[in-house]
Amino acid sequence: MTYGYSWGLLFLAGLLEIVFAIGLKSASGLQRPWLLLGTFVALAGSLTLLTLALRQLPIGTAYAVWTGIGAAGTALVGMYWLGDSVSFWRVVWLGMIVVSVAGLRWS
Repeated sequence: MTYGYSWGLLFLAGLLEIVFAIGLKSASGLQRPWLLLGTFVALAGSLTLLTLALRQLPIGTAYAVWTGIGAAGTALVGMYWLGDSVSFWRVVWLGMIVVSVAGLRWS
């Protein structure tokens, strides 16, 4: 497995982390068990891809990138599709997370 391939796996793991977080909200507790099942499938996929990426990437960097993609992505999806509040400073700080994740990738 190449270094670049590991970064691709990590990025996909981060995207599945977003699916997991949004799925938790969409499942409405146990009221929609099929969505809850899909949520846990996304989590399992995310953790599997993270584990594979960790074969090549340092744990501290990989974990920070994985959580950064998940946190920023979930917040952006929440603002765009779920009606979460949008403010200038919220967007600025989310942008800082994205810049930090990119900086970790290229450092």
